[in-house]
Amino acid sequence: MRLTKYAHACVRVEDGGVLVIDPGIFTDPEALAGADAVLVTHEHPDHIDVKALTAAIGGRPVPVYGPESLRPMLSGTDIEFTAVAPGDEWRAAGFDIKGFGGEHAVIHPDIPQITNVGYLIGGELYHPGDALFVPEGVSVGTLLAPVHAPWLKVWEGIDFVRAVAPERAIGIHDGLLTAAGLQFTNAHLDRLGGTDYSWVEPGTRIG
Repeated sequence: MRLTKYAHACVRVEDGGVLVIDPGIFTDPEALAGADAVLVTHEHPDHIDVKALTAAIGGRPVPVYGPESLRPMLSGTDIEFTAVAPGDEWRAAGFDIKGFGGEHAVIHPDIPQITNVGYLIGGELYHPGDALFVPEGVSVGTLLAPVHAPWLKVWEGIDFVRAVAPERAIGIHDGLLTAAGLQFTNAHLDRLGGTDYSWVEPGTRIG
């Protein structure tokens, strides 16, 4: 399984097929080139850019999976959408996938929570979306760990990595950080996360 990290929360996974997760407004369109399937964790624009997604797919039969709440956004497009929920298991782009979680992390009590589905890909790669849901009973090889968000404190990110206890963690969800802020957050996660933690530039292939 080969990973390529793109801007913010987008990751491209390749192993025969090409699976793209959370191609949002910060994502370079090249992330979707030749995609066989797309996973979207939730409806926020930093995780799905409907216009760019429609343009990239270009009428090809590329299935897009995500929570039911995405359906209104995708109506009127030619995107082949399938709603998924926590506990669902399916196969896409040659990968076995399972949904986890259910709710977006709380940003503020006055902001309603929306649906968020995290994905376990190939039994070892976990993308939580905008949540800190720990997949019980799963041995995670690679955790895609959020490092910055309106809903996230540094200590929460550290404790999430510790709770999942992956073999390694790769920092994502970093599009709103300055270079100085990113350096600060990465240092904490590297020192305190309890695993092999790294952050890489968008476009970097991993493994």
